[in-house]
Amino acid sequence: MTVQNIKLNNGVLMPEIGLGTWKADEEGLLAKTIKKAVDLGYRHIDCAKIYGNQVEIGKALKEITVPRKELFITSKVWQNRHRPELVADALDEILKELQLEYLDLLLIHWPFAIKPDSNAMSPTPEELDNVPIMDTWKAMEALLGSGKVRAIGVSNFNKAILEKMIPQCHIVPAVNQVEIHPYNQSPELVKFCQEKGIAVTGYCPLGGTKISVMNDDFIKRVADAHSCTPAQVALSWALSRGIIVIPKSTNELRLKQNLEKVTLTSDEKRMFAKIGKHERKVDPGRDSKELEWVFHEDKAKCPVI
Repeated sequence: MTVQNIKLNNGVLMPEIGLGTWKADEEGLLAKTIKKAVDLGYRHIDCAKIYGNQVEIGKALKEITVPRKELFITSKVWQNRHRPELVADALDEILKELQLEYLDLLLIHWPFAIKPDSNAMSPTPEELDNVPIMDTWKAMEALLGSGKVRAIGVSNFNKAILEKMIPQCHIVPAVNQVEIHPYNQSPELVKFCQEKGIAVTGYCPLGGTKISVMNDDFIKRVADAHSCTPAQVALSWALSRGIIVIPKSTNELRLKQNLEKVTLTSDEKRMFAKIGKHERKVDPGRDSKELEWVFHEDKAKCPVI
């Protein structure tokens, strides 16, 4: 099945559907899933250093016969490599694990830094590092001339951070990857990014084990009306908003179904906006402090994304 592309602000084409790999770490299963996904038509694989599975992904990519230029591989710099002198080495380490000569997209995984000797997923205040985000971003911009990355972007950046950051950028981020699903629609952030030429990638587009999007009565009714799965409805809704999606599955049937878009009616899309539940898989509690943590001179409060 052919997946449509979205043109990034630097002209690079990015497939609008990709394969997520977060928490996909069961030995052997991930490599098998990636090879099967590529066979089915996936060309976009979303990775990250902190996921701890890039070595296995790299082995799988080596066994794929599809030409490298037809694949779109994303990875992310973890928070303990925000110091500008560490960014280039962080990319080299990612490339070594993935056994690649270049990435199609490199993201800053989270907007605030932690100290180089920390690897915490939920850092304490003592583990935060005093690295202004623009120092990190300038090091990211410098990577574009290396031939090792085709596009750069960010992840988990909210509107307040981007508003302060964009005027200082020489290169505007190509992508902002954030949690997007029917219970976390983020219309203001999505609209802002798209107006600024920043493509939005939605992670956890199907919610997750603790977020019951797939059991939502409205989504199930729409699925019944289109003779498809609730997952296909949720993904098609995001795609209709111009959002790139990276659902994760190891099930061959679901992998195939997730590639099959459904054309939602105007009324159905309007009804999505009326869904009253608001749930986030990623804890939003620290949003209110991030502006201070990211710029280190601004005491203003960040709104929750």
